Amino acid sequence: MEQKTIRCAVYTRKSTEEGLDKEFNTLEAQREAGENYIKSQKHLGWTLIPDRYDDGGYSGGTMKRPALQRLLEDVKNDKVDMIVVYKIDRLTRSLLDFAQLIKIFDAHDCSFVSVTQHFNTCDSMGMLTLHILLSFAQFEREVSAERIRDKIAATKKKGMWTGGSVPLGYDVENKKLVVNPEEAKVVRYIFEEYLRCRSEVQVSRNAKEMGYHSKPRKLPSSIEPVNIAFNHAIVNNMLRNPIYIGKIPYKNELFDGLHEAIIPMDLWNQVQELKRLNKGDRFTPSRSVIFTITTGVISLSEVQTEQIGVS
Repeated sequence: MEQKTIRCAVYTRKSTEEGLDKEFNTLEAQREAGENYIKSQKHLGWTLIPDRYDDGGYSGGTMKRPALQRLLEDVKNDKVDMIVVYKIDRLTRSLLDFAQLIKIFDAHDCSFVSVTQHFNTCDSMGMLTLHILLSFAQFEREVSAERIRDKIAATKKKGMWTGGSVPLGYDVENKKLVVNPEEAKVVRYIFEEYLRCRSEVQVSRNAKEMGYHSKPRKLPSSIEPVNIAFNHAIVNNMLRNPIYIGKIPYKNELFDGLHEAIIPMDLWNQVQELKRLNKGDRFTPSRSVIFTITTGVISLSEVQTEQIGVS
């Protein structure tokens, strides 16, 4: 009887992108171990498929990983019979996700094996062992997350900058926020202009006319950071950001920051009071279609009506 060929796919994962630029990184080490394991099972008909399924910089607590999704699609399309991983937690660290994966594998006659953890999922004891391993993997992930949250909380309570998108008006030097004088002028303009015209939409328009823009950001479609024009949302976020009065927000509390304030407290209070008053009469943009007849051509344009004085 001709031996059945078992098509094997090696799946690798690393939670962070650190070290992935090296010629021989963690993903390569995992794949090499997987390939060697498949070679050791050649007498059983195991053969490696050429496709690579490598997720670098993705947590094992989520299923939203591009390589994993490609692998699952190939499983559903009957292209894979066996999935080889270095450790079970490379595949998932969540018991809930594991149950979903098992359901998909069973439905398409696909199995999986761990190179470093030996168990047989064909019997109840093997499944118990697998669940125990996954329970510890999930516990380890949750403990690590708790430690990170506690560290962030302690850092913010000390008034320290914990990273993220740097707000307009500041630069980061030695992991600390320092005032950018030119950008600080724009921040003060936004706050003062809001008190004058009482409309976030109008403020964004006036800022664009003045040639002002938000802090350059790197977009998915751009290689270099690009200037982003002011809009209603950006202005709204700036007017509500306590960073500008020298505070560090954490949950529902404000802590004295180690950075210098850009906006004086009296200006901040006036803006917040105005936003509170406007909130009760917030406008909802309505759309109307205007038919414009020019040289026999009918063009449609959407016009967004605005209520001046209400943000």
